[in-house]
Amino acid sequence: MSLAYIESLLLSRGVRLQQIAEIAYQLQSPYQASLTVKDCENSVKAVLSKREVQYALYTGIALDQLAEQGLLPQPLQAIMESDEPLYGVDETLALGITNVYGMIGLTSFGYLDKVKPGILQQLNAKGNNVHVFLDDLVAGVAAAASARIAHQDKKAQQYDLPDRP
Repeated sequence: MSLAYIESLLLSRGVRLQQIAEIAYQLQSPYQASLTVKDCENSVKAVLSKREVQYALYTGIALDQLAEQGLLPQPLQAIMESDEPLYGVDETLALGITNVYGMIGLTSFGYLDKVKPGILQQLNAKGNNVHVFLDDLVAGVAAAASARIAHQDKKAQQYDLPDRP
């Protein structure tokens, strides 16, 4: 497994890393004036380098592809074809990605799942492809990349700790 492979897998599904970075930038730029989309793309790459993130992407994309081919057992095939709102497994898988960077990732994911900016809106649109998992996984990666940037902010308040509790 490698970053290059996961990047090519995303690209084969119509997602460029820059599109994920643009979402992370939208989330963090109000808090960091010097932040660039390139900084966000580097953060996306760092998130995508984690094996557990890669596994989540492999699993979700494989399920989307199997659904496109009509190869899932019923009722799962029908659930995937209709993108059943109460299914929730797609969000659950994506939350595994956001949890890598804590609550900031979780709250950002909730926002992205509701608003669906950029590539997320395109993935969520009903078309020829099934993206039940992919839209949430991409939102999870963007939220995690944004949270990673927030955690590394050198301007964040640092608190002195006493020698003893």
